[in-house]
Formats: sequence, structure tokens, C-alpha cells
Amino acid sequence: MIVALIAPTAEPNWLIMLPFAILLLSIAFAPLILQHHWERHYHRLCIVLAGIVCGYYVFAIDAAGRVLHAGRDYSSFMVVVGSFFVVAGGIHLRARGVARPADNALFLLAGALLANLIGTIGASMLLIRPWIGMNKSRFTGMHLAFFIFIVSNVGGALLPVGPPLFLGFLKGVPFWWTLQHCWLEWSTTLGFLLIVFYFADRINFRAAGNSVPETEATSTHWGCDGTQNFVFLAILLAALIFAPGGWREAIMIAAALVSYLRTHERIHQANNFSFAPIKEVGWLFLGIFGTMIPVLDYMELHAANLGLRTDFQFYWATGVLSGLLDNAPTYLAFLAGALGLRDLNIDNAQDISTFIAQHGGTLAAISLGATCFGALTYIGNGPNLLVKTIAEHARVPVPSFFSYICKFAVPVLLPIFALVSILFFWR
Repeated sequence: MIVALIAPTAEPNWLIMLPFAILLLSIAFAPLILQHHWERHYHRLCIVLAGIVCGYYVFAIDAAGRVLHAGRDYSSFMVVVGSFFVVAGGIHLRARGVARPADNALFLLAGALLANLIGTIGASMLLIRPWIGMNKSRFTGMHLAFFIFIVSNVGGALLPVGPPLFLGFLKGVPFWWTLQHCWLEWSTTLGFLLIVFYFADRINFRAAGNSVPETEATSTHWGCDGTQNFVFLAILLAALIFAPGGWREAIMIAAALVSYLRTHERIHQANNFSFAPIKEVGWLFLGIFGTMIPVLDYMELHAANLGLRTDFQFYWATGVLSGLLDNAPTYLAFLAGALGLRDLNIDNAQDISTFIAQHGGTLAAISLGATCFGALTYIGNGPNLLVKTIAEHARVPVPSFFSYICKFAVPVLLPIFALVSILFFWR
């Protein structure tokens, strides 16, 4: 995803932020109470709500540039998500046997490390299917939630190989900065999550003991088909990091297309590959990107009025908003706000260097808040909803939007984030 604060920011009427709230509430509750109607008409709701907001910006306040800017962000986002989805769908990791709690914990640790190398999108798409396969006989909402927590979010907090940290890299944050300055906070967050998961999975494993076939109750063995697509993953990663805007998207689309055409059909069949999940994500994020324009504008215009001064405050403010909005534009909005409070400009490379030298703690707080808190909801980070949709198509238990938040995200994540914020950002 490519976001740059180059479009003029207009003062939005607070009423125009209602479509965003309506969309969030619809995603949360409509699948529970109007499931069949939601499945048939959710894309129409996304179009209508995004159209209302975009129409307001174009015709009411003459800010068409802001809409075009959001459109470019959305297009880039879908190219990145879609490309990794297609290429990862051509790699079939075969898992035989049933994973024990220790196996699962090691798998999630490896997934977190891999997410830093190929991005949370690539790691999520590559690992979600074997994760479901190795736990098929005892898969619960807990397994999906912790996968999203660790692989789809926290894992991407050290290297800027994807949103949101990639946006800071484009603005001038050194490639290795977060690894050098945030590794301890990251390790602490990841360590607590793995400990909680291990003990929760032990309970699940014992409860499912009688239902696991003895022939399957062995350590997981691995195999891999479609290994040539690791080359295309490397091409996607290189394009994401090094290619300039415009060329980046073209290279990624070409790599995904060649990968898809060169992948044997049996691999796609083994992965139950279809474009239905990416289609659903595309419609939902069309609505999200369209309706969150005034919310982000309000944040940028009123950063000084939000009372944010300390690293602790930036960590929580960036985090909470990242759970409700897509975490990439939220990261950039708070980074712009933090620079603005110091009379610095996010589009000035020298100002970025000055900010990092003088306020590195604030940058760390914003970076970790955006990447980690994106796990609070299904819409906090691009891979979350994609993982959920793939799991639904695999016909395994998937928590609803509201259940995911109340049963897993809030009771597991918030205490860990609170402890991390006290240990590292309380000044």
C-alpha cells in the first residue's frame, strides 16, 4: 500500500463520518442477524456508503483530490494483498499428523519470523492453510485468533516489508530502524502471546484427546509443492521494497499472473484455491477506504487537540485507532501528527531524520501500536479479513466479528499491550 500526504486535507463535517460507523457496525452485526442478506448484499452497502462519502468530498467541499488519493491507496493495497494471495496460493505446504501444543507454538514463532521477511500478507497466505490442516481435527476460534495475532500482525513489527511500516520507510525511516530499536518490545509482546497460546492449546489438546484418531496423533511431518513460487515471493518482496511507485504495482501484477499460469492445477486444488476470499476482501476494503477518508482527515487536522504528548499516549492512541481503521493509514496519520506537534513536515526527509534523532521513542510507540493493535479486529490489518475468509471457505470454526473481539482480542491482547506499554513507554 502506498500512502502519501500530498492531497489537500479538508475539514469534514462530523456527520460524514457516520457512513464509516455504519459500515463497522454492519460488518460486526449483520452476519449474525442477517447472514443470508449480508452475503448477498454486503458489496452494495460498501459501494453506497463509500459513494456517499466520496460524493460529499467531490461535490460538497470540492476535494476530489482527496478521493483520488484514497483511490490510489486502495488500488495499491489490493495489488499488494492480491499478488501475495495468488502467489502464496500456488505453494502447498503439506502437514501430516496432528500438531501438539509445542508444535503449534513453534509454528507460530516461525510464522512471526517469516512475516518479517516476506511481510504479514505473504506469511499469512502461505501458512494459514497448513495451520488449518495440522489442527483440522481440533480447530477452534482460538487457533484462528492467535494466528491472526502473531502471524498476521505482531510478526510484521520489525522490518518494513509491508504496511504499515513500509509507509514510514517510504518517508525516510531507515530500513533497519525498527529492528534495531524495537526488538525488545517486540520480543516481549510475542513471548507473552506464545506463552498464553501454549497453555490454552494444551487445554484444547487434552479436551480433544478422545476425538483425535490414534493414527494421526503423531508429530506433524511436512512436505512442499510449488516451490518455484518462492521465487515469485522474492520478486514481490523486492518490488515492494525497491521498485518506484507505478513500476511496483506493475511488477507485482506481472509476477502474480506468471505465478498463477505456471502453477499446476493440482496445487490449486490441494489448497482449495479460489478468488472468492480476495473478492470479498476487495469489496469490504473498498467500503473501508472510501468511508474512512473524513476520519483520517479529522485526525490529521486535530492532532494537537487530542492531548497526545507522551510515548505512552501515542502507543495507545495509534493502537486503538489501528484496530478500528486499517493500520497503515492510521500509522501515517499519527506519524504526521507527531511531526506536526514539533513543527516538522512528514514530506521533508531532513525533518524525518530530526524527528527520529530527537523522538525515537515516539516513533517506536507509533510503529508498535499500529502493527500490534491491528489484531484487535478483523479490519485492523489487511491480512486479518483474508485469513478469516479463507478459514470460512475451509469450513472450520470462525469467530464472528463481535465474538473475535470479545472472546479473544480484548481479554488476550489488551492485558499484554498494557504490560508492554508500562514496561517500555511509561515515562
